[in-house]
Amino acid sequence: MNDSKSVLVTASLWLVLLVSAATNSIGQFAGMDGTIRMIAGAVSVVCIVLLIIRYVAKRRA
Repeated sequence: MNDSKSVLVTASLWLVLLVSAATNSIGQFAGMDGTIRMIAGAVSVVCIVLLIIRYVAKRRA
């Protein structure tokens, strides 16, 4: 049960990372406000950090 939960969390982080990175990248061409793009970029960075933390914790276990 715990392993399937871990896979779900990791997959969700990857999905949020892809969506936020796409929003950040395409936002300039779509005419989005800079604030929205900055928030999407911050969400991307948080997802990357969380994925790295999960990877390192899994390797140590």
